Amino acid sequence: MAAVHTDVSLWLQPWERHLSIYGGLMCNSLMADFWSDRTPLHEAAFQGRLLHLRTLIAQGCHVDTLTMDGITPLHEACLGGHYACAKFLLDNGANAEAVSTDGATPLFNSCSSGSAACVRLILQHSASIHTTYWLASPIHEAAKKGMHVQCLELLLSCGALIDLELPDVGTPLYSACMARAAACVQVLLYSGADVQIGCGEDSPLHAAVREGEAGVVDLLLDFGADGCCRNAEGKTPLQLSKPNSSVRAALLNRGPCYLSQLCRTRIRRSLGRSRLHRASSLFLPQSIKDFLLYQ
Repeated sequence: MAAVHTDVSLWLQPWERHLSIYGGLMCNSLMADFWSDRTPLHEAAFQGRLLHLRTLIAQGCHVDTLTMDGITPLHEACLGGHYACAKFLLDNGANAEAVSTDGATPLFNSCSSGSAACVRLILQHSASIHTTYWLASPIHEAAKKGMHVQCLELLLSCGALIDLELPDVGTPLYSACMARAAACVQVLLYSGADVQIGCGEDSPLHAAVREGEAGVVDLLLDFGADGCCRNAEGKTPLQLSKPNSSVRAALLNRGPCYLSQLCRTRIRRSLGRSRLHRASSLFLPQSIKDFLLYQ
């Protein structure tokens, strides 16, 4: 085995060869004191350098080496979106539910990087979908990333609370509206998110209006958003809209809801989120079932 390690070390940078000699020591979180005692193991995981990661683990680095911020190599692999490195670490006993001092988990970091493969991998290792730390909720993080729809869909399919409202953060739908993540707004609404629940008295519609997203405003109104609701300041979405803006036009052009829209909203609420997918099996004409499912 020593010969193998020597050959591998020839591929490393000079400073890496020096550190690899003391791999076990450098991976001890009590030995380093620079940049929150980040180690070569963390760096290899973040950069997706699987060969270097294997070498360090073989030389005695602990797979769950912690920085002073509680960050593990698995955190870093997921943040970098490196599936192969994350899998290697998990296969070698890494803790899929490790929590940093900021409340971040490998699942949260996977959502942040937008790696659906990493999200799926972490969920397969029985990771908790929810967190007690308000600012590091995986579903809220996924909802804020318009290009990370797959991560959001995976969380929802595994039972993530779609209407989880957190202080100062609101619901995933509210977070998506604040981030102008139209694709995530659509996924949440189609999955049965409550269009009225935002952040306190501030609704998702208020958020979409403030962010100037006319398309999201239209989408929220299609799913029954109340255009007359008032926030903590007593303002309606219309009062928050800018004069002559596309958002104000979208609000003004709506007028009262059609009876068909009111019926659709009422039926969907009566069915409940867990049974929405069964609407297609109702004994109704196909056109009505399509209408209920926004198809």
